[in-house]
Amino acid sequence: MKVAKTKKDLSPSQREEILTALRVRFEKNMKRHDGIEWSKVKVKLEANPEKLWSLGEMERTGGEPDVVGQDKKTGEYIFFDCSPESPKDRRSFCYDREALDSRKQAKPKNSAMDVAAAMGVDLLTEEQYGELQKLGEFDTKTSSWLKAPPEMRKLGGALFGDRRFGRVFLYHNGAESYYAARGFRGALRV
Repeated sequence: MKVAKTKKDLSPSQREEILTALRVRFEKNMKRHDGIEWSKVKVKLEANPEKLWSLGEMERTGGEPDVVGQDKKTGEYIFFDCSPESPKDRRSFCYDREALDSRKQAKPKNSAMDVAAAMGVDLLTEEQYGELQKLGEFDTKTSSWLKAPPEMRKLGGALFGDRRFGRVFLYHNGAESYYAARGFRGALRV
């Protein structure tokens, strides 16, 4: 997918391209969204061009976004990055801007929180990561930054998750750390 002409604005062909990719993935992975109809998801997406742009960014950076549920109170559809491994073009980032600014040498190219904000998505929470891992086996060779609890971040730490040895692990690291195999997964409500 080509980069949009202007931020948060997709051309008609780009809109069609992302809608097609989302529909194909939706139909291929029905167990992720039992009882949800694509036609209703599509209507919501077409009515929210900025959210569709965000999904396009998730797709462009290797996230393979898919519907994983619907909020019964608001009616919003919930999308998570469902790529088998942490999205390829969102790795080697430290956790946030504060962590990035604190590094004096060997700075990463960006931070997970800054990139997520620019994409219009949120990092998965601990709870959301657990929900994702119930849908399949994710991050068996990589790991993903998760939204750190404020009290952890205040102390300089951050949270990440992965799946190893048939189990899902949540663990901590200094927020300024970064690794070639650690990226982040996004969540978006439409």
